[in-house]
Parts: sequence; C-alpha cells; structure tokens
Amino acid sequence: MRFHRNAFMHFVFAIAFSVSMSSLTSAGSEAALDPQRLFTQTAPSGMVWVPGGEFTMGSEAPPARPDEKPAHRVRIDGFWIDATEVTNAQFRAFVEATSYVTTAEKAPQLQEIMAQLPLGTPPPSADMLVPGSIVFVSPSTSGQTWWEWRKGVNWRQPEGPGSSIADKDIYPVVHVSWFDAQAYAQWAGKRLPTEAEWEYAARGGLEGKPYVWGDERPDQGKPPANIWQGEFPFHNLGADGSLSTSPVRSYAPNGYGLYDMAGNV
Repeated sequence: MRFHRNAFMHFVFAIAFSVSMSSLTSAGSEAALDPQRLFTQTAPSGMVWVPGGEFTMGSEAPPARPDEKPAHRVRIDGFWIDATEVTNAQFRAFVEATSYVTTAEKAPQLQEIMAQLPLGTPPPSADMLVPGSIVFVSPSTSGQTWWEWRKGVNWRQPEGPGSSIADKDIYPVVHVSWFDAQAYAQWAGKRLPTEAEWEYAARGGLEGKPYVWGDERPDQGKPPANIWQGEFPFHNLGADGSLSTSPVRSYAPNGYGLYDMAGNV
C-alpha cells in the first residue's frame, strides 16, 4: 500500500509486508525466515512480491537532486509490497475500526512549531493554530508559491470545507502524515519500506533508466503516468485525462506489477 503525496508528504510511498525478507534492521525485518518458503506462499491480497537483488541507488545525471548523489550499489532482499497506493476506502476502514484522528485533523501545537523555527521568529497568530493542511494552487504569476495552507483540509475534505471524497473510494487517500502512515501500517500488520526498498521497487527491475517505464520521455506518446502536462505550475493541460489525482491502476504497472510508482498527481 502506498500513500499519495500531499500536504505533509507529497510523494507516493509504499508499505512492505511485515514478514518481508528484508535484512535491513532499520526496516524492522523478521530474522531467520526462509526466503523460498515465503516466496512460494500465496500472495497476500493486493500485494506483489519484489525479488531481491542489487541495484544502483541514486543518480549522477544532471537532473538529479543533490540528495540523490552519489549513486551507489545497494543489495536488497525480497519483500512483499502493495500493488497500489492506499485508497480512500481502505483508509476509511482503518479510521472506522480504530477511531483514529489524522495529523491534519488536529490543531498544531505552538511549542512544536516554535521548536523548528530560528530563534527570534515571532509565533503564528492564534487563528492559525487550527486543524488544516496544504493544497496545491496554480499561481497567477511567476514568483508566487504554489502551496497554500487552508483551514479544514484533511483526508475527508481534500480541498477544504465543502469538498469531499464521495464517489472516490478507489482514489488514493491524501493529506496523510508519516505518523498517520505508521498507524495505518501497524493496524494492517505491515511496515513502511526503507528508502532503498522503495527505489528498488519503483525501478521495476530496470537499471540505469531515467523513468520507471524506461527511456521514453513522459511527454511523448501515450501518457505513462498521471503527471503534469503544460507549463508548470501555471497551467495543467490535463492531456492524460486528470487534472488532479486519478483512480489507482489507471496507468500501466512497472516491471514488478506496481502501479503509480512515478506518482499520481
């Protein structure tokens, strides 16, 4: 399962099956499991087996971000991972079963905010210390930010009061923080993957390719993913059929059978 990027984490990420074969202790893997026995088990519902292997993590290509460098070899043990992002229906089942309240539905704590700001920064006004989240808004002119904090934004009301997720059960849930994802994973009996596991899974078995589908530019031919078409961030042409998120499984999976590994925006 994977959560769509949003106000708190605007990237899709996966949750690996709790009895995965990863030997990375930071991922909380189980020890002394028989890989072949696990691999031959019936696949858990909605999950895909990613076989272990070695790959080059990161990139030295010009478009690569500084934190993607240096590229280096990493070995990964096999693991189960959800084929799609967590959907609104799945997250609703979790909330209904546990009465969980997400980060965006809670008022932020002043002391937590001030602890992350430089000394001398004035505190936010009291009317800002209310539940809310960040949404994407196309700016009208250059120089403007495309993120806007809004009161009342959360997974149930992704655009703010008055919006809803009615008829969007198979869309990815949004406005979910890392803490929310951890809580969901624990409830589901799963865990978050390591960064290396995520990148390895996203590549789908390809090595040295710029995209999860290979070499073809995303603006050529049939859209391979739900991505921005047009001049970012001013105007999205919606040539792929979506101006915002799209239902999971709307685009072809990668080599491991995983969907939306290039995003769903």
